[in-house]
Amino acid sequence: MTNLFRYAKWLAVPLVLLMPLGAKDKEDGITKQQADEILSELKQIRQLLEKQAAAGPQQAGEQITKAKISIEGAYSMGSKDAPLTMVEFTDFQCPYCQRFHVNTFAELKKDYIDTGKLRFISRDMPLDFHPNAMQAAEAGRCAGEQGQFWSMRDRMNSNPDKLDINNLVTWAQELKLNVASFRSCVENQKYKNAIQSDLTLAQKIGANGTPSFVLGKSTADGVDGELVVGAMPYQVFDQKLKDLAR
Repeated sequence: MTNLFRYAKWLAVPLVLLMPLGAKDKEDGITKQQADEILSELKQIRQLLEKQAAAGPQQAGEQITKAKISIEGAYSMGSKDAPLTMVEFTDFQCPYCQRFHVNTFAELKKDYIDTGKLRFISRDMPLDFHPNAMQAAEAGRCAGEQGQFWSMRDRMNSNPDKLDINNLVTWAQELKLNVASFRSCVENQKYKNAIQSDLTLAQKIGANGTPSFVLGKSTADGVDGELVVGAMPYQVFDQKLKDLAR
């Protein structure tokens, strides 16, 4: 069973339960637009699973669970001397990345990052079937030029359905950025090669879904740890971090 399959299986039941039964735009759970987006995501996961299965049992069954990577050139949050490091490969248009950001990240920040136990690293993994994902990855780095990477990242991760250029520019205005420079940076794809390097790294370590994480002991230039795929709940990461700290 691949990491991707376990990820899809973990997500499938709660997503189905959230979907509205009627044709109304809004119910007690989620909107029709959100349900359609979730169905689209599940369709993409199914296509990826079918593609893996077609490659043959040996290839489809391969699992890379350990990864040692550098964090050079990536945005970092937390103490540089933290004993543990967590690297997230994210797609800002991915609803599961939003789930991690909204439901899990805040607790990790409070309990581990802000207390000096964990260094958190952000890397890009925009998937090609998300039309605004690459643009959003550019926007994060372009905001970073003006010292607002994490604030822009928070807005994008919290609003995966609002990543068109108009919303990005509005957020840039709210953050008091030089909007002309920001927009030019995004539209000229200034960081295309750097983002592609992150994608290549994600592929190399076997990250086959978003969000993906490398979680482990801090090294001089990065992290030596375990690959975790999927928007796991806080309790999963909490236990892994406690095990690593022993």
